[in-house]
Amino acid sequence: RHLGMLQRLGIPATFFVPGYDAECYPAVMRRIAAEGHEIAAHGYVHESTLYAPDEEERRLTKTHRILSDLLGKPPVGWRSPGGQKSGATLPVLRRLGYRYDSSDKDFDMPYLLDLGGGETMVEIPNNTFSLDDFPWFNYSVTPTSEVVKEWYAEFDAIYADRGYFMLTVHPRSSWGSGTPARTAAIEGLMRYIQGHRDVTFLFVTQLCDWVAARPAAFEEVRI
Repeated sequence: RHLGMLQRLGIPATFFVPGYDAECYPAVMRRIAAEGHEIAAHGYVHESTLYAPDEEERRLTKTHRILSDLLGKPPVGWRSPGGQKSGATLPVLRRLGYRYDSSDKDFDMPYLLDLGGGETMVEIPNNTFSLDDFPWFNYSVTPTSEVVKEWYAEFDAIYADRGYFMLTVHPRSSWGSGTPARTAAIEGLMRYIQGHRDVTFLFVTQLCDWVAARPAAFEEVRI
């Protein structure tokens, strides 16, 4: 349903996929890639807890290999499934070749990560909880019409400011946005956004590369 919506709109999307899901549904992963979208890593079984460094590295590496083997090229982006990172997370990801992390909700613009030793990554923040469908549909059980109203207001404010808007949705039923009504509501929002001047839809990788090429224009955080 979401792939159909994206095709109708001509919008590129980044799918953050747990390794276990890719193992269970390889055909879906290949279809996502075949339709021109980006696939990034999202944990192995959507872990919501931190592990000892050796176990964390094993899981990060396992998912990286699963996605690389399945898609024929390695993922270059990662989002923490539980929103957590340890001191080992980013160094391991960098060694695996990742260029960006998209886990944090701590700033309203992308920024640079100085990992030390000449190693860098880009942080593409997940904007804010209000642009994630999970808290709306899982915790507050807010009606779709009210959620989308908030998303329109968020876009209007961001468009009038610095323009970095990242909407995070889960293409599943239950608390996700995969149902017909919720998908239709997202499509309406996307069409509204497309009606504005100077709007560009990007893969997260494309935004990462754009930021990395303009270091003087963005904040930097030393890890």
